[in-house]
Amino acid sequence: MNIKLRLTILSFLQFFIWGSWLITIGAYWFQTKQWPGGTFGAVFATMGTASIFMPSLMGILADKWVNAEKLYGLLHILGGAVLCAVPMINDPDQLVWVMQLAMIFYMPTLALSIAVSYSVLKREGFDVVKDYPPIRVWGTIGFIVAMWTVSLLGLEKSANQFYVAAGAAFLLGLYSFTLPACPPPSKNTPSRSLVDALGLKSFALLRDPKMLTFFLFAMLLGAALQLTNAYGDTFLHDFDKVAAYQDTLTVKYPAIIMSISQISETLFILAIPFFLRRFGIKQVMFFSMVAWVLRFGLFAYGNPGSGLWMIILSCIVYGMAFDFFNISGSLFVETQTAPSIRASAQGLFMMMTNGFGAVLGSRVSGIVIEKYFTAANGAKDWQSIWLAFAAYSLVIAVLFVILFKHKHDPQAIQEPHTEPVLSTEPA
Repeated sequence: MNIKLRLTILSFLQFFIWGSWLITIGAYWFQTKQWPGGTFGAVFATMGTASIFMPSLMGILADKWVNAEKLYGLLHILGGAVLCAVPMINDPDQLVWVMQLAMIFYMPTLALSIAVSYSVLKREGFDVVKDYPPIRVWGTIGFIVAMWTVSLLGLEKSANQFYVAAGAAFLLGLYSFTLPACPPPSKNTPSRSLVDALGLKSFALLRDPKMLTFFLFAMLLGAALQLTNAYGDTFLHDFDKVAAYQDTLTVKYPAIIMSISQISETLFILAIPFFLRRFGIKQVMFFSMVAWVLRFGLFAYGNPGSGLWMIILSCIVYGMAFDFFNISGSLFVETQTAPSIRASAQGLFMMMTNGFGAVLGSRVSGIVIEKYFTAANGAKDWQSIWLAFAAYSLVIAVLFVILFKHKHDPQAIQEPHTEPVLSTEPA
């Protein structure tokens, strides 16, 4: 089988698992279980707490001791087993702990999927900046297919969505063991210090002010991503309480409407190589931040009736908001680090975005929404919620322009570094 096709299948299933429950768990939590919003923030925080240490730890194993594709497959099999237990939970606090275990297994696979794909592509002589985005776009398609599957089967509010995710996890786990071998690149490299011995050299990137600033703003954008993942679907479900909107497509199949966001992703992923080479990582990430402002602002004033165009436009700009910091960020990390630490460097990037960023976005938003934007009867002031999120994104954009010092070099994007850049001065 063509190697690009094999990696395409990997990418498709990787995000099919996530798409089966990530957007719709809010509807299951609030609409079916009717559990409190403060605790719900803790569910999304599990992705963050798992990403704080697991991607880096698994990246270290893949860099030093274990074949990346085998580690990747084992994690998916274990994660699928845990997802099968979710429908049996009838207590919100217990569900948080079960999801925490599921995320301990799933979150590191996001970085490992990138490490495996980059390793195989480079071995076959491909250009990762040009050839990886068309492969990664199938991950977004997998996410869309999962959302449509769950929605059309009537599982948006059902615990059965987790069985769908578990089935895909088992399938991907077994498939991973058939992939080309990705042996640890630093296995036979002598370690000259404890940091080298433990595979923690990628953390030295944080000594570089430019890279430290990049990772900090990646964390803040990771928080923005959790806001839209956690509340977008249940926001649309809440229009069911308005008689004029009860029979609209938006209310009946909100996950399908939200999937426009992922359809938009497929287009912006393919545009990443051009934008990175033409504008550089600083401008590309700034575009992402502006898109987040629009994403939340349009949600604030949209509705399933005359304001449907705002909801649709919000979903379209999401593609730029997500891809221009997540995919572009991983490619930037790839071009700034040496081959011996790239798996752990990708883990570090994932730790900042889906780790600390997810905890920040999930925990703080859950508490703030419950305290300031939720009425005594449980109704939420969605317009104020989305406007608060838009203001947050705007502040980040302004600070990023001021603080991130980076001079764009198109050649650096074309040819990844063979040695890590660990200067003590900003570029």
